[in-house]
Parts: sequence; structure tokens; C-alpha cells
Amino acid sequence: MNHWPSAELFSDVPSPGLLLHLDLVQRNLQQLLSQVAGDASRLRPHVKTHKMSPLIRMQLDQGIDQFKVATLSEAAMVASCGARDVLVAYPMLGPNVSILERLMGRYPETTFSCLVDNPAGLHQLQQHFASSDLGPIGIWIDIDCGMHRTGVPFGDQVDKLRAAIGQVPELEYRGLHVYDGHLHQPDWQDRMSEARKIKSLIEADLERYSMSEVVVGGSPTFGFWSHESVWQCSPGTPLLWDQGYGSNYEELDFEIAIALLTRVISKPSEDLVCFDLGYKSVASEMPLERRVLLPQVPDAIFVGHSEEHLVVRTALAGQIRLGQEFLAFPRHVCPTVALHQSAQVVQDGQLQQRWSVDARDRLVP
Repeated sequence: MNHWPSAELFSDVPSPGLLLHLDLVQRNLQQLLSQVAGDASRLRPHVKTHKMSPLIRMQLDQGIDQFKVATLSEAAMVASCGARDVLVAYPMLGPNVSILERLMGRYPETTFSCLVDNPAGLHQLQQHFASSDLGPIGIWIDIDCGMHRTGVPFGDQVDKLRAAIGQVPELEYRGLHVYDGHLHQPDWQDRMSEARKIKSLIEADLERYSMSEVVVGGSPTFGFWSHESVWQCSPGTPLLWDQGYGSNYEELDFEIAIALLTRVISKPSEDLVCFDLGYKSVASEMPLERRVLLPQVPDAIFVGHSEEHLVVRTALAGQIRLGQEFLAFPRHVCPTVALHQSAQVVQDGQLQQRWSVDARDRLVP
């Protein structure tokens, strides 16, 4: 946060607003590559954090040409930038299968794939692509290694799904998708110990079926997988980073490159100030005191948060003027970015162009 300019630089920028520090993004991108010794083929970054085409093109310029996405809108954005390979890390069911097929037709130079964790989902894909001339569609088996939301555990279920995929010419088996999002222990050694257990399970499966590609890990375990494996790593947050990861995972040398601009819109009492930073502008799934950091108000006590308002108690209230600009750093960047249509870019201490968060919306049939 020390690398950010003073909030006064943004005096002409409307608030609440999203700010992107391009110099720090570029630094984080180089740090991302350094973690895999410059081997861009080992990176499959998740784009859900930023959802912005210019950031995809920056990565393509560095040789990163395969990405992971959570939505079909993100898939369309990445393909439109010319990415070679897009993994939709989400089960494709219902009308989404038709939308995915449409993207395959629109962007024939991009290889698309998706996740499967259930024979019924596999059957839906088979039925749809049996009548398509665009196939085959790439399939990754989603592994449940501890999240318990999607995926199947290693063992018989993986074997049965893999065998079923091999019997369908419209489907092409790609490999294993292993997301360890439940590993967020602050202690690095604790995270490494748990990741090693998952690594052993992956290796055991590969001994029986060596043709699998592997996409593994998220941001908290990126340092482990990048150094302790040869597989594709799919961190999402490092390009922008955030206050939550920055305070918990200090061993990962990334800088916070995203912030929020907010202003004081009211002073209800001698020790209260109200900011225009409601939960329509910053992720609010965490407890009130952990949603955002205000470095300029070090004694801030958050007392109220609603759709358009954030009320803070501070002994500095008397020194704060109405309309004063402040920088706020979200604890969780991914859902925060999705709340904004665009971001104001700052580079070399100067305001630059505004970038659209162009994969923010959902695609429809």
C-alpha cells in the first residue's frame, strides 16, 4: 500500500470507484512468472478476480496463453483476446452447454474444455455434442480434495468417469482439476503439509493413468505447487492481490494493485463519519470489521454498513472534511471487482484511461 499515490490524485474521479495500479500489476505479473522459473506453460491463471481484457492481453504478451474461468462471459472475453486454451472450471449443464458450443463456433482457434463430476452431467454433454460438428469438447474430471462443493474423491468414481469419457468420441479426456481452496491456513508449513497429502493422491492416480494433465491449486498454495510439482498452476488473485491475502500469506511476494476510492458524505456526530462505500461497492461476505481497510483512518471502528453507506467511528472525525477522498483496500478483491463496471487506471503516478470490467455480466442464450 505504500506504493499507492495520495488519495488527492483522484479528486476528479467519481466515487465509489475501482482503482487499478498498473505499475504494481506489471510487477505482480513478473513475480507470477518468476514463481515458475519463467515457464509460462505452467501457468493457467484464473481470470475471475479481474475480468478485464487488457489484463488478459498483458499476460498473452508474456507467453501465458491458457486460462481458467468461472463463467461463460469470462470464457468469451478470454477467447476474444486470442487465448489458445480456456478451461471453464464449472459444470456445464442446461442451456450453458449450448452457449459453450456457440463460443466454440465463434472462436475456432481457441480450445475449450469444462469440468465433469457426475455421470448425468457427462451424459448431457454427450447428448448435445453428438449432434454438433464442433467437437470434441475437452473434459477435465473435477476432484474433491477437501472443498466438498463440487468434484469427486480420488478412487473408483474417477476411474468410472474416465472410462466413460473414453467411450464417447464427442468428448476428449484432458485430465484432473484439483482445486484446494480449503487450504488457507496462515502458517505456511501447515499449508504445505496439507498440500503434500493432496500431491500424493495425484501421484498415485497418475501411476495408474499417466496420460492425465493436471491443473492444481489456488493462490494460497501457489508457492507450493509452483516449486513442488511440474503441473499447471491456476492462481487467480496474485495479479491484483488484496488485503486479506496480503496479511495472511506474506511469503508470497505480491503487491496490492487494486483499491477503492471513497469519500466522506456525512458526519453524523463528533466521532462518526459516513463513507460512500456500501456493500454495493465492496465485498461484504466477511464480518463487518474485516471487509475493507482504511489506512488513513488507523483507529477506524466500523459501526454500520448498508447498500450505499459505511459508517465509521474514529477520533480523527474532527480533522476529516466533508467530501475528502480516501483509499480503501478490500479484504476480498474478487467479488469486489465484480461490483464495478470499470476501473480507473493509474500508472507512473498519473491517471490513465479507464478499463471496462468487460466479463462482469452473464451470457444468455
